[in-house]
Amino acid sequence: MSLHLQRDLDILKKEILNIGSLVEEAINNAIRALRNRDAAIAQSVIDKEYIIDEKEVDIEEECLKMLALHQPVATDLRFIVVILKVNNDLERMGDFATNIAQRAIFLSEHDPLPDLLEFIEELPNLVQEMVRDTLDALVKMDVTLARKVMKADDAVDDINRQMYLKVNEAIKKDSLVSERAISLLSTSRYLERIGDLSTNIAEDVVFMVEGNVVRHDSDLED
Repeated sequence: MSLHLQRDLDILKKEILNIGSLVEEAINNAIRALRNRDAAIAQSVIDKEYIIDEKEVDIEEECLKMLALHQPVATDLRFIVVILKVNNDLERMGDFATNIAQRAIFLSEHDPLPDLLEFIEELPNLVQEMVRDTLDALVKMDVTLARKVMKADDAVDDINRQMYLKVNEAIKKDSLVSERAISLLSTSRYLERIGDLSTNIAEDVVFMVEGNVVRHDSDLED
């Protein structure tokens, strides 16, 4: 490997970790805004979305430049291809954080729904843990941690399904809560998608380290 390629790979690694930190912060702040009914925090997430978008474009351009200039092979090529995919997934996670923040602003302006308050703790907690673990797995190239994230996705899907049923029940009980309940259901869906994207990144970590495509594996046992 040339010194120039190694330098560019090191820079690329720092940049993907940078955007990862920005996305994690956006998700955490959006969830904080949702829990605390804090429109100001939610608005700050929305206002900073462009930073993640710009960073995503810069990283993509850097990856394409490296592919053209260095024509990497084997492990280096796999690393750059994975970074391209992870970069896109992180940007989409940032988009969903913004969507949650937008719903948080609406919900902060209306009375809370007691029957659905449990959701604001359970699913966000699990998704925050998945995001934290998947970024740690990426930093450390930790396959064990990546597989933990992949297993957690089933629990996120289950909670999201339960949320759909609870929202239907709440609306049947009182149609006046429809708009608030549907906003919470949308938030649940956005969190579920963040969990899916965290799982995608975890699968990419396994691919990067082991060279195995695990996206369609049914057996995720260590």
